[in-house]
Amino acid sequence: MFDLENIIRPNIKLLNPYSSAREEYQGNAEILLDANESPYPTGLNRYPDPYQSQLKQKISQLKGVAVSNIFVGNGSDEVIDLLFRAFCKPEVDKAYLFTPTYGMYEVSAQINNIKIVTIPLTSEFELPSIDVIRNSIKSKGLLFICSPNNPTGNTYSLSSVSKIAQSFDGLVVLDEAYIDFSNATSGISLLAKIPNLVVIQTMSKAYGLAGLRLGLGYAHDNIINVLNKIKPPYNINTLSQAKGLEALDKVELQKKKVSEIISQRERLFNSLNELSCTIKVYPSHGNFLLATFREPQIIIDKLRSLGIIIRDRRSQITNGLRISIGSPKENTKLINILKELCP
Repeated sequence: MFDLENIIRPNIKLLNPYSSAREEYQGNAEILLDANESPYPTGLNRYPDPYQSQLKQKISQLKGVAVSNIFVGNGSDEVIDLLFRAFCKPEVDKAYLFTPTYGMYEVSAQINNIKIVTIPLTSEFELPSIDVIRNSIKSKGLLFICSPNNPTGNTYSLSSVSKIAQSFDGLVVLDEAYIDFSNATSGISLLAKIPNLVVIQTMSKAYGLAGLRLGLGYAHDNIINVLNKIKPPYNINTLSQAKGLEALDKVELQKKKVSEIISQRERLFNSLNELSCTIKVYPSHGNFLLATFREPQIIIDKLRSLGIIIRDRRSQITNGLRISIGSPKENTKLINILKELCP
């Protein structure tokens, strides 16, 4: 039976969090002399809202999630790191990964001195049976499910996520960085029923704000409270909050761009399948395609010589290359080069 109190690290339970000046006073004031800021206006001389109130309010409206269930991180990577710091005891708890998957889970686990347990996906990159998963889980910790998965592009059913969460005493982290490119239902819909679920999303992909670093975490408020307790006091700067709000006010434009990327994904999928050098192109629900090639190094070298960079994923998948979906013009150039190289 999941109990959050059993997985919070003892030092975090005892932690007296830092109280910033902007937390201790909230309201309107004529003169602010409490935070050692510069008194000379630059537009950025004041510290930002430590809890991103306006941004969270907008996200709450768009996602149908209470503000108390939302955490905003300096990229999804900060959310992942804070989850390790709060809920995994070094050298005791484990990080469970369905491989191949996003590499930052493993890196963050290593940074936090958490042992990694890999659970291989099937040959078609599906989740293994629930019995295999149960037999692989030996202790509490964090269990990561990336859906759509990076680099394979496939999604996993929410019923599978639910079964896994109910079998685990730790936190299940459902990473939905690419959910906007999929027709899958978000795991946010499970939060009311599953107390040990954390859903991660991002504004880096579909919103085109990778340089801004805005990651979103959704969970029960008791989990969010712990993350707020240990995060840096001003983890999201003023400019990022403003630009994030600006993007969320242009949802229709964002949907139009996502629709074009999905259309271009289908076009590139079909074009890659026609090449003589292609072994397999995997269907994708992300803004990328995974494909295997007979001589991938030749393709990498040729594209690099022409100023086109794709991702080498052979360390995870035999002969595997991952190709992000570019603009129509970029995709046309890529397709034409590949047709010349291996018609």
